[in-house]
Amino acid sequence: MPQWSEQPGEPDSSAGGGEKHGERPFGGRVFGAGDFLVHVTQRGRPGVPFVAEVRYPKKIRELAKLEAAAVEVLAYGNSSVRGLLQMAEYARSLFSMRQPAYPQEEIERGVAARMARQTIFERSPAPTLGFVLEEVVLRRPLGGRMVLRRQLEHLLVMNKLRNVTVQVMPMDREEHAGIDGEIQVLKFRDGRAVGRSEGAFAGRPVSDPKQVRILDLRCGMIRAQALTPPESTAFIERVLGET
Repeated sequence: MPQWSEQPGEPDSSAGGGEKHGERPFGGRVFGAGDFLVHVTQRGRPGVPFVAEVRYPKKIRELAKLEAAAVEVLAYGNSSVRGLLQMAEYARSLFSMRQPAYPQEEIERGVAARMARQTIFERSPAPTLGFVLEEVVLRRPLGGRMVLRRQLEHLLVMNKLRNVTVQVMPMDREEHAGIDGEIQVLKFRDGRAVGRSEGAFAGRPVSDPKQVRILDLRCGMIRAQALTPPESTAFIERVLGET
């Protein structure tokens, strides 16, 4: 699993570096995925907040650093609500259902890390955040129906934020640019970007502009194919009424 995936995975392992997997030079050096994250969130760099690493499991730490530096985040998910939009009880349910089972301490650590990432909504200036969720994600009662209801209510609150858009991809679409799986693209103030998709580039994080452009294009197509934000709000309200 790529180092900065937000999904809970196997126990932490050491991250590799070097020039493998087509990693690109930045400022005269070669940065691997982990190196790049440290580079863009360097302590004391103007306009870039420093993320306290001690709060995060190793696998989440790098994603949190990226999000702390990003001015725009685009994300499409097809199995569960995206991590930045999750309530604690919903996140706890996801961690608890993983197999092999996590120890309770690891579950709580994962939930705390996921909630800590949500300080992105308190940043000033606020980043632009765009999410597309599959209809089935809104209907699947992960954690139970009451957990789902509160999660749907939370999505409605988030969709009222001026810098956040939550869109729904309905199941009746005959064309779908996200058919290969989840996508995430993060863009930074200096024009750089990094992205990851399950169905592209062997599922690894990429920062090459040509590769990121492909993921950005797919995100744009997915957003165009999904319901508009107002339509999505009405759709989530309807599902909430049925839950």
